[in-house]
Amino acid sequence: MPNSPLHIALVGNPNSGKTSLFNALTGLSQQVGNFPGVTVDKMLGKLSLNKEHKALLIDLPGTYSLYPRREDEWVAYKVLMGADQEVKADLVLLVADASNLKRNLLFCSQIIDLHIPVVMALTMNDLAVKRDIYVDAAGLSKELKIPVVVVNPRKNKGLTELKKVLLETAAAGISPAIDDQHFYDARTEVGAPVEEVKKLFPAISDYAALHYLIHHESFPLSNHEQHAIESIEKEFAFNPTKTQAEEIVNRYAHIRQVLKKHVSEPNPIEQKKFTEKLDNLLLHRTWGYLILLVVLFLLFQSIFWVAQFPMDFIEWAFQQAGSWLSVQLPQAWWSDLLINGFLAGLSGILVFIPQIMILFGLITMLEDSGYMARIGFLSDKMMRKAGLNGKSVMPLISGFACAVPAIMSARAIENKKERLLTILVTPLVSCSARLPVYTILISLVIDNKYYFGFLSLQGLVMMGLYLGSGMMALLMSYLIKSFIKIKEKSFFILELPIYRPPRWKNVLVTMIGKARIFVTDAGRIIMMISLILWFLSSFGPGKEIATVNAKYEQLIKESPASESQLNKQWSTEKLQHSYAGHLGQTIEPLIAPLGYDWKIGIALITSFAAREVFVGTMATLYSVEETDNNSLREKMAAAKHPDGSKVYTLPAAFSLLIFYMLAMQCMSTLAVVKRETKSWKWPLFQLGFMTVLAYGMSWLVYQLFS
Repeated sequence: MPNSPLHIALVGNPNSGKTSLFNALTGLSQQVGNFPGVTVDKMLGKLSLNKEHKALLIDLPGTYSLYPRREDEWVAYKVLMGADQEVKADLVLLVADASNLKRNLLFCSQIIDLHIPVVMALTMNDLAVKRDIYVDAAGLSKELKIPVVVVNPRKNKGLTELKKVLLETAAAGISPAIDDQHFYDARTEVGAPVEEVKKLFPAISDYAALHYLIHHESFPLSNHEQHAIESIEKEFAFNPTKTQAEEIVNRYAHIRQVLKKHVSEPNPIEQKKFTEKLDNLLLHRTWGYLILLVVLFLLFQSIFWVAQFPMDFIEWAFQQAGSWLSVQLPQAWWSDLLINGFLAGLSGILVFIPQIMILFGLITMLEDSGYMARIGFLSDKMMRKAGLNGKSVMPLISGFACAVPAIMSARAIENKKERLLTILVTPLVSCSARLPVYTILISLVIDNKYYFGFLSLQGLVMMGLYLGSGMMALLMSYLIKSFIKIKEKSFFILELPIYRPPRWKNVLVTMIGKARIFVTDAGRIIMMISLILWFLSSFGPGKEIATVNAKYEQLIKESPASESQLNKQWSTEKLQHSYAGHLGQTIEPLIAPLGYDWKIGIALITSFAAREVFVGTMATLYSVEETDNNSLREKMAAAKHPDGSKVYTLPAAFSLLIFYMLAMQCMSTLAVVKRETKSWKWPLFQLGFMTVLAYGMSWLVYQLFS
């Protein structure tokens, strides 16, 4: 064993339990979803094999074979072929689903033929038994000439044995049995081209040589080596498509023999299973869509209904804390910073944690149960009309949580045009960062009214925003598709996983993890901007602030009885003459047609870093201006224009809701779009069309409701 940590590549088919095993072995809480495409890049986790030996576990995207089509499959392929410049695997841990072993063995057999150390972790045996499938793990191990360990990541069973086997396999390296093992004898089947490649690279296996012929352009080879392989291809008229087809046929013939010996399966002519019966209902042409609408309706109703009580408590707690500190602390700049900068910014973060936890908890339940994949199947027909396909649904639905991982998950889409379209329109889907903005604006102008005792009007408006954002994403995809000149045949193949009960521990871990990420990642940005805003709102050009101070000090001397009212006017005028006030008033003419005042203008600028900063900005601005300790919602509800009219009227609030629904307002999203498209062309195009769309639609909504 080397002194440096062992690098173990974790691979397997989608839905094989790979990510669950990764979490169980490393203790990390990477999100687990019951549909393909959850892992879209290399995930790293530390693993203790025993007290002395550590390992680095590399969770690679799920893939069906060593013939990659999607972007995420290329990530796994390059690591397995030794073509990844960053990661080199000493050992492969292959996860195989016992309930669907035939398909899993295709990938397994290919890895075995690469002649690299491999251990198989056999998962989902409990599900296999329920379907009357019994796997002889010991016999399978003998047949394949690799270790096979039965594990259950959900219940942490078999993990100790798996760690022991990994350590033993790493110490032993490649056994002679592996070297003699061939599911597909590339040198015999393909012949001369493989022989010639082997002369160039004597250390690789015959099967690896075949892949050098097929994908050498993607390998880090010298120009001389690339030209040499191309010459071999031409000399022997090598046909990669024909070779691949023949290989798959040969492998499955061998796999059928293995399954006959070591797997007992029920008679194929049997009663429909529970999954098939449920699919008949959930994928029905009519009932399937109605059930989907009901599921979405309950999702958004729950966000308001369940979260209302903890949100009210958090608001009350911050009001009490602010009032107590105002009485206890002396009048000084640092106490103002603490109460109106730090405390106001913190309240703008913590008050929305209940809603974020509920949203992610419910989405995790849908993913874990297997229903999310059915949504992709149901939506394929509609997606195709917009220039997408059913696989685009997964990134779009993931976009309800966050656009960044959603855009990365678009790697699972094989078609380049459909993948690019998905990347471009996914940020239009309302992510969780918009949730704080939606919540506070809806609560300002929509009554907290219930129909039939349970139907929340605010929840219905929220659902309308989320559905509207999804429909706008499809409409923009339909319009943009004509401008993308990529011609490539499209197809939609999706595995429908069996239904499973949600893992409540996984749901809870995801909820807590997402809340922590919101507080630590978004919270840092909100706090930083809140403190900067406090400074910009509390200070201004010296002469202007001095003039305002002198004016109100004189007025209070002349009219002491009106001190309370004059203090409020003093705070308002100081804010108008502050640095923040000047910034807001500079852009006010541009946003006035949308119904916004200069304070909203400041929030539009600051929330470009992250949409949820809008609430922190409002909390800071109104805390600096107001001397009382009302809640932010109360302060915003009381806000008035200089002419005495309310700022947050129904037209203005709806206009602002539409702006945040459609505008980009997220630097992180632009960065990941640049990374995924490898060009600044598309993120700049995305920023441009979303800004124009947001401004135009907001203006239209304001005019319609005014």
